[in-house]
Amino acid sequence: MSAPPLSVAPFPPPLLAVRSLSVEFDTPAGRFRAVDDLSFDVQAGRTLAIVGESGSGKSVTSQAIMRLTDYSGGRIVGGEVRFQSPANGPLDMAKADDDTLRSIRGNEIAMIFQEPMTSLNPVFTIGNQIAEALILHQAMTPPQARTQARALLEKVRLPDAERLLDTYPHALSGGMRQRVMIAMALSCQPALLIADEPTTALDVTIQAQILNIVRELQRDLNTAVMFITHDMGVVAQMADEVVVMWRGRAVEKGPVERIFNAPQHPYTRALLSAVPRLGSLTGQPFPKRTPLIVLDGQGADAKPREVGTEQVQDTVDASAPLLVVDRLTTRFDVAHTLLGRVTHRVHAVEEVSFDIYPGETLALVGESGSGKSTIGKTLQQLVPATGGRIRFAGQDIGSLDAAGRQRLRRDIQYIFQDPFASLDPRKTVGFSIAEPIHTHRLIDGAAAIQARIAELLEDVGLRPEHQQRYPHELSGGQRQRVCIARALASNPRLIIADESVSALDVSIQAQIIDLLMALQARRKLSYLFITHDMAVVEKISHRVAVMYLGQIVEIGRRQDIFENPQHAYTRRLLAAVPVAEPGRLIDARLIQGEIPSPVRKVGHEPAILKFTTVSPSHRVAEAVL
Repeated sequence: MSAPPLSVAPFPPPLLAVRSLSVEFDTPAGRFRAVDDLSFDVQAGRTLAIVGESGSGKSVTSQAIMRLTDYSGGRIVGGEVRFQSPANGPLDMAKADDDTLRSIRGNEIAMIFQEPMTSLNPVFTIGNQIAEALILHQAMTPPQARTQARALLEKVRLPDAERLLDTYPHALSGGMRQRVMIAMALSCQPALLIADEPTTALDVTIQAQILNIVRELQRDLNTAVMFITHDMGVVAQMADEVVVMWRGRAVEKGPVERIFNAPQHPYTRALLSAVPRLGSLTGQPFPKRTPLIVLDGQGADAKPREVGTEQVQDTVDASAPLLVVDRLTTRFDVAHTLLGRVTHRVHAVEEVSFDIYPGETLALVGESGSGKSTIGKTLQQLVPATGGRIRFAGQDIGSLDAAGRQRLRRDIQYIFQDPFASLDPRKTVGFSIAEPIHTHRLIDGAAAIQARIAELLEDVGLRPEHQQRYPHELSGGQRQRVCIARALASNPRLIIADESVSALDVSIQAQIIDLLMALQARRKLSYLFITHDMAVVEKISHRVAVMYLGQIVEIGRRQDIFENPQHAYTRRLLAAVPVAEPGRLIDARLIQGEIPSPVRKVGHEPAILKFTTVSPSHRVAEAVL
């Protein structure tokens, strides 16, 4: 007699099943298909990462799932979005009516957006904004909602939660605002959490804390997470499955280990090859340019092509420094009595000293509020110094006359983080590049200026015809190249790059870094590279200065900082970098807490750190955090 067949429990259906989704937008040039025939599943308690460059359709996909594209000129023209609603049962979100969608948005499917400041209402307190969802969806009374809001703020590890309930968004740091957004998204314990680039613009330590919070909450609540990002380190750390998107289509899908260890599509391989990997230059004294992989062609016909060469960046002329900063101090008055007496100051920079040599890249690293951008703006004379001396090419810039200051502005140029905000949207690219040429009267004659603009565009990898376009007609990477061309127009000797690659896609970021290194080798440029991305710092810098609360806590050659970090804060920064290796976890013990405020009462001056010499090229502050 044969044994009865074993009963096998049916595999649960996916919480979200997207099938052949297509989304179109009406544009002046006609219909544009942003998402084309996309399919994937999201299981309860699992994380699906959707990766790709800007314009690949990632964010449109997330908005289409919640039908938010209905309000931005888009529409779903094909496919299904099947969601296993805990309250309404299985339904197709693409065909659901408005009442059903309102009951699901924020309640069963919640979303964390990329920019928390634009997602939070500036005229309502944090407590009111969290309580609103609880009152609307959970039928709580206002006192019950306030109690639950406080518990949610404590869950995302925000200090002094009771006080924060009555605080407005502008009074919080970026990391704190993003944690408020997570608390709001999780207030109704959604079945699915969609996180659209939630950590892109955050400091690396704050990013690590937020990723830890999402993981813990997912574990506690069995929440499914759909993570949209272009940061492959974050994907390796967070994802169970990965969908790689390119030009609106999914070109590769699979478990995170297979995507990283055995990528099949040329675009996936190009994406992974562009990721700067911490530790890749161990044992090498100089930065190194490496070849890039780019794709030629469209769709299945795309072919990878290697461009560039491997080149050691031994460009430093150590005979005499170009820039010497001696005990630079910059403070801002932020609070006054009714009679105008100053009560509080921001101690943005306190007695900072360093030098930069011709052909050298000095990276200034640290979290938001550490004072690194203030140093850059003080060097460019955008912010007045409170104390100290700055010497450029042997001259004290404090003693320069008006003509000397004008020459200094020509010799020191600035590249800002957001290229779209730093270009005039009403002017062509050619006009913006020509502006420094006209300002400093470098070239006479319209034909000569046009030839110079064409030469600069070619220097940064663009075509001469780009000068007729407007900023909105270019991609983010192209706009950043225009900003670099504008900075080069006055033949500077020092370029201050302030978070100039932080918000770019990883492949565009790799191209811009390679461009900056190529220009340095060709023109003997010096860079002050301001950033919080330690993996980028390792790739591009000759020396590194680590800043904390307005002071340098460690300075040395790139090899000193990355292979022999001495200060606790340096080790904290390095520990927080997400590594593009699935299964490799970061040490969460090193990244707890917020960076303290640099605001102090008048008379409560910060203690100036004293340095210990580790080696002739390596100094570290004696105080330990």
